Amino acid sequence: MFKIRTRPDDQAAEPVAPTRPADRPARTRREWAADLGYALGALVFGSMILATALEEEDQAPNVWVEAVLGGIMFAALLLYRRSRPTRLAVVWVVVGFFSAAVTGSGPVVLLNLAIHRPWRISVSVAAFQVALISGTFWVGADSVRSYWTGVLAMLLLITIAVVTGMLIRSQRQLTASWRERARQAEEGQRLRVEEARHLERERLAREMHDVLAHRISLLAIHAGALEYRAGATPEEARAAEVIRQCAFEALEDLREVIGVLRAHPDETEGNEPERPQPVLSDLPALIEESRQAGTTVQLDLADLPSVSGRTGRHAYRIVQEGLTNARKHAPGAHVHVLVAPAPEDGLAIEVVNRLPLGPTSSGIPGAGAGLIGLRERVALIGGRLEHGRTGDGDFRLRVWLPLAK
Repeated sequence: MFKIRTRPDDQAAEPVAPTRPADRPARTRREWAADLGYALGALVFGSMILATALEEEDQAPNVWVEAVLGGIMFAALLLYRRSRPTRLAVVWVVVGFFSAAVTGSGPVVLLNLAIHRPWRISVSVAAFQVALISGTFWVGADSVRSYWTGVLAMLLLITIAVVTGMLIRSQRQLTASWRERARQAEEGQRLRVEEARHLERERLAREMHDVLAHRISLLAIHAGALEYRAGATPEEARAAEVIRQCAFEALEDLREVIGVLRAHPDETEGNEPERPQPVLSDLPALIEESRQAGTTVQLDLADLPSVSGRTGRHAYRIVQEGLTNARKHAPGAHVHVLVAPAPEDGLAIEVVNRLPLGPTSSGIPGAGAGLIGLRERVALIGGRLEHGRTGDGDFRLRVWLPLAK
């Protein structure tokens, strides 16, 4: 009719309805409902057979013995249907030799056994019950016709129960195999996406290295040559030194970014970056670099409470971007930077510079996405950003960051 592939140790190796460990979690309401349904089904079948036995036999079975044995076996079915179906079925068959009600409910237990265990075990226990029923009916039958009627009726019920259980089991195995295939397909797709991302990151890293690293290296070399050029004034030498130092730091940042791009996401997870990230205490050094580059900057850094490293890093980058925007759009203008505590347990950052009277150009290329990037950075940690022209003719960038982030 159909075949189910099994191994010699199917009882221990089958994936369908595995037995739970000793510390198994409590059954759900759905599991309790299913167990109760099996118990009620066994009770109905057992009551029908018992009623027939009480009507037809001259010597009626002891009702109290039937009630005690039936209650014990129905309680065992409710408790051990899932964890010990084979033992439960064997004991059920043996106890059925002494109880008509337990014998009548045997097909329900065999149905449960066929669902949870391989067909060899189910057929063996079913054959054992048929043999025991045949012997029992032969001893107590009034005639040959009544004997064969009872045996064939029980054989039909047992066959239907075992075949139905085997069909349910095969359907569950098929469904489990489909789920496993779907899981493997999803996992394979995820791995292919990760591999494609990794290859794209490597391609970006190669492009950045080939283009940017070469140009920044040339900038550092030319700045070094200008710094030590004969006849250069001190101001020119100092400006060349600033350019060379900035180019060197840009190269270091670029190497770090390229390293992150080339690394696999699993390799970078949980690892600290090679270079320490800037924090709020590095702001004076940033302001000094801008002053050496020719920008007039005033820094008001108030006494601050404890600031997390994440907030300090974002504050540093915000001030850095504000100074860059001032150099690009208002070269030579005075810039005022304020960092102080703010209400709502926050940190206030202001970068203000005088707007030029006419169109100016610093010669610094840009993508026009500086303020957009700042807004995304601020929103990332739950802050607020405002920017625009003031009534005094200044451009003001104002940011509020939470201290605890």
